[in-house]
Amino acid sequence: MTYESPAEASDQRLAAELAPSLALLAALRETRNITRAAERLGIPQPTVSRRLAGLSEVVGAPLTRPDGRGVRLTRPGEILAATATRALAAIETGVRQTREEISPDSGHVVLGFLHLLGRWLVPSLLRDFRADHPGVRFSLVQGSRQHVLDRLADGELDLALVAPLPDTAALDSYALSEQDLLLSVPEAHPLARRRRIRVEELADEPFVTLEHGYGLRQIIDDLCAAAGFEPKIAFESQESDTARGLVAAGLGVALLPRFGPAPPAGVVEVPLSPRVSRTIGLTWRAGEEPTPAVAAFRDYVRTNGTRYA
Repeated sequence: MTYESPAEASDQRLAAELAPSLALLAALRETRNITRAAERLGIPQPTVSRRLAGLSEVVGAPLTRPDGRGVRLTRPGEILAATATRALAAIETGVRQTREEISPDSGHVVLGFLHLLGRWLVPSLLRDFRADHPGVRFSLVQGSRQHVLDRLADGELDLALVAPLPDTAALDSYALSEQDLLLSVPEAHPLARRRRIRVEELADEPFVTLEHGYGLRQIIDDLCAAAGFEPKIAFESQESDTARGLVAAGLGVALLPRFGPAPPAGVVEVPLSPRVSRTIGLTWRAGEEPTPAVAAFRDYVRTNGTRYA
């Protein structure tokens, strides 16, 4: 329980009474003239005078004093007017951001995704979407599957591209593609000559894996458990490219997605028997109304995403 002193409560009440007149104080600070302040605000001069008198009564001290044909702010008036100017600047920024958010052509999308999807899927989607929506801004967040899903659930992300898709009622998802997972082995490894490999045959092999929290790690752990053994982890990484580099160096085997048209030098990719794959898709918080920009990008991915994945 938070304790609120009588003084703090009084300050909050006073701030609530002053808030509607912030623009008046800021205008007087700049113009130093009631008539010009009224013109700037688009209200009659008598209304400005009445509001100013009411503000002085609320504060308990005069906020202006005559100064020739205009007015000058008193010390209390200057303090409040300076605060009002800063507050209005923040509000104007918020209004601009809100205007952007409610327009699909000038909004903001916070997109999370796995590191590997940043190689081809995300750049392709963003390039073609922005061809029709050049004003939409994107904030991109990369990380492990669990990291991305946690931030999505906390409201820090609007959408996330992950694999495999989450199985929870709190998130809605749309599958884009099934991605085969292959065993990557050093080219000099005896298994490199095989056409297919069963997971059971890997019980004695040193594994190069991604860290816990990554979808691939969970798939490997589940596959090995189903085959009756616990994988011998030699190295843990946060990047699939690093894992492939360690495989090429002869430091272990790895379960990874297919690497383009051909594997990198020093690595041979061998299919598993039975076939192993993972689902790549888009996910978002269930039951939440997205901003127009987020909805536009989500709809674009759902309509066109399968040709990129």
